[in-house]
Amino acid sequence: MRNLEPARFALVVIFAINLLNYFDRTLFGALAEPIRKEWTLSDSQVGWLATAFILLYAVVGVPLGRLSDRWSRPGILSAGVAVWSLLTATSGLAWNYAALFAARLGVGIGEASCAPASNSLIGDFYPAKARARAVSFFMMGLPIGNFASVFVGGWLASLYGWRTVFYLSCIPGLMLAILALRISEPPRGAAETASAAGRLPEGSPYWFVLRIPTMSWIIISGIFLNFNTYTLGTFLPAFLSRYHRLNLKDANSIAAIVFGAVGVLGLLLGGWGADYARKRRPNGRLLLGSMTLLVAAPSMYWALEQAPGRLVVFSVLMGFGVMLTYVYYSTVFPAIQDIVPPSLRATGMALYFFAMYLLGGSLGPVLTGKLSDYFTRSAMLSTGTTSITESFRATGLHSAMYVIPLCSLIVAVVLFIAACFVAKDMKNLARWMDQA
Repeated sequence: MRNLEPARFALVVIFAINLLNYFDRTLFGALAEPIRKEWTLSDSQVGWLATAFILLYAVVGVPLGRLSDRWSRPGILSAGVAVWSLLTATSGLAWNYAALFAARLGVGIGEASCAPASNSLIGDFYPAKARARAVSFFMMGLPIGNFASVFVGGWLASLYGWRTVFYLSCIPGLMLAILALRISEPPRGAAETASAAGRLPEGSPYWFVLRIPTMSWIIISGIFLNFNTYTLGTFLPAFLSRYHRLNLKDANSIAAIVFGAVGVLGLLLGGWGADYARKRRPNGRLLLGSMTLLVAAPSMYWALEQAPGRLVVFSVLMGFGVMLTYVYYSTVFPAIQDIVPPSLRATGMALYFFAMYLLGGSLGPVLTGKLSDYFTRSAMLSTGTTSITESFRATGLHSAMYVIPLCSLIVAVVLFIAACFVAKDMKNLARWMDQA
C-alpha cells in the first residue's frame, strides 16, 4: 500500500480513518435502545449521551486545527485515532450512565483531530480542479462508516450484547494509527500556483477566517445540517424499533441502508456534480448543494407521514432525502478550500466544525430527545393515564422527528445566500495570495 504515490496513499489512509471516525461516533445510536432499556433512561438522557462526545469534539477541535496548520498532520492524526479507539473500548466498561457519559466525552477529544488535519492535507495534495472528487472520496467514510456502525453494531449487539461491540471497535483504530505515521507531510500550499500560497495573515487567524462572508453563511448551514445528522444517527434505529415495531437487528439493518449506504451514491454524484458546476460558474457548487437540500426536505417530510408498517415507502423516501443531503459535503467542503488561504485551511475547518458541532450536533439529539419526552407525556395525558408505555414513546419520538425536514429546508436557504457571496470571496483570496 505504501508504494502508492504520496497523494493517493494519504487519501486512502485518511479515508479509512474517517470511516472509523464515523463508525465509532455513530455506534451509540445503534446501541441506544438496549442501553436505554438496561438503565431505564429517558430520551433526553439518550440525547445527552449522544451529545457527550460532541461537546469536547467542538471545543478541542479549534486548538487542534491551529496545531494542524503548524505541526505534523500525520502525527496529529495518528495520536487522535489511537486515543479515540482506546476510549471507545473503555465505553464498554461503563457501569452506569455517568461512566458512559465520561467515556464518550473522551472519545470526542481524539475524533476532533480528524477533520482539520485531513482536509488540510487534501488541500495541499490536490489542486482546486480535482479537490471536490478527493473530498468526496474522503467523505465516503461517512456513509460507509455509518452503515457499518449501525448494521454491524446492531448485529453484534443482538448476538453478544452492546459492550462487546465497543471492545471490538478498538482494534482497527490502533492499526490505522500506525499507518497514519507513514503519510508524507506536503508543504503548505503545495497544490497552489499563487506566489504567496503559504503566506500568513496579520492579526488573529480566527478573525481573518470569520470575516469571509461566504464562510459565515457556510458555518450557519453546518449548524442546521449537523442538527439533522446527529438526530438521525441517534434516533433513527429507535424510531424504526418503536414506531414501525421492528426488533433491534431489523431496525438497525434498515437504518444502516437509509442513513448510511445511500450516502455513497450521494457523495459520488455530488463530487462529480460539484466539480462540473464549479467549471460552469464560481458559485456552482453551493447552488448545487442548495438545490439538493431543497428537494431533500419534502422527501423526508413525506417519509415521516407514512403509517406504521409502511417500511418500503418510508425507506425509499427517507433514503432519497438522506442521499441528497450527502451532496452537501461534496459542495461545501471544497468551497471552503476555495475561500480560505492554504495556511489557514485547518483553522478554517476547525472553526466550521466548532460551530456545527457545538451549536448543531450537540443540540440535535438533546432537543429532539426533549421534544420526544414532551410529546410522549402529552400522548399519555391525552388518554388520562399516568404510566408511560412504549406506545406513548413511539408517538412522542415520531412527532419530534419532524424537526428534520424543517432543518433541511433552512440549510437550503442558507446555502443559497452563501452562493451569492462566494465568487467575490474567491477573487479576494486570489488577490491576497498574489501579493508578494
